[in-house]
Amino acid sequence: MFSVFVPFGASLKKLPAMDPSALPDNAVWIDLVKPTMEEDRAVERLAGIAVPTREDMQEIEISSRLYIENGARYMTATLMCQSDTDAPKTTAVTFILAGHRLVTVRYDEPKPFALVEHKLARSCMPGISGEMVLMELLDAVIDRCADILERAGAEVDQVSHDIFEPESARHGQAKRYSQILIAIGRKGDLVSKIRESLVSIGRVVTFLSAVVEGVKWSKDMREQLKTMQRDVGSLTDHASYLSNKITFTLDAMLGVVNLEQNNIIKLFSVMAVVLMPPTLIASIYGMNFKAMPELEWAHGYPMALFMMLMAAVLPYFLFKWKKWL
Repeated sequence: MFSVFVPFGASLKKLPAMDPSALPDNAVWIDLVKPTMEEDRAVERLAGIAVPTREDMQEIEISSRLYIENGARYMTATLMCQSDTDAPKTTAVTFILAGHRLVTVRYDEPKPFALVEHKLARSCMPGISGEMVLMELLDAVIDRCADILERAGAEVDQVSHDIFEPESARHGQAKRYSQILIAIGRKGDLVSKIRESLVSIGRVVTFLSAVVEGVKWSKDMREQLKTMQRDVGSLTDHASYLSNKITFTLDAMLGVVNLEQNNIIKLFSVMAVVLMPPTLIASIYGMNFKAMPELEWAHGYPMALFMMLMAAVLPYFLFKWKKWL
């Protein structure tokens, strides 16, 4: 599947589905989504480029992601998908600048693409080119990463509040440790994916900044590239901060779980110590030897009960006095 966008007045018009062999020459942006072999060949003929395969896009070495071939600039970045769900993932997207035409190749639906499509359909700069569309896409991707980081930071703060809430607030309530641990794990996975995406976007922006030296780009676009570099750098630092905060939150959560377990073990230990002396007394008078004078006492039974009660109460008050309970 592919979409073709051409200038139409002060907007970018999306052409209806067409035969891949009939692509218009004035196409500014060609968006390939899970392209077929026929669509790949049609775009290659129109733009004079080689469309990378999905396997090529998943290469991790820089030389396979950022390069120039036959005058076209190939840039592959890792973008976030399904970040609003419990199963966020990343996908590789390739941006190809051939002349003043942009070709994007993707196998998923990152949200920034739909946002840019709707924005440019409403209004855009006159004489829009593929470079301008690329800048809009990168700007939307960076904004999207910032929004996800803000949301993740707020959710991590909420998890921290759930862990460190006052003792009175959680009195009589069962702590949902498993849910909190799952939430921490999901936030850590999300932040790590955002950081991976930001690193790849930063490389694309740096690559663009290097190649535009020999290209006649406007001053505004060059300034926009510098702004993007600063934004990506600050967002990457913030993602690292969130990652460290999530690690601290996880350590704190495990510490709270250990404290709860230690309190339970301490309670069992105290109960064992409190019940040990009464058990000893009961064992002594349960041996039934004939030469036991206490067996003939009229008040032997209540006396034994009183001794067992005192043997249990005295250790309890001793522990309370020592503040071990």
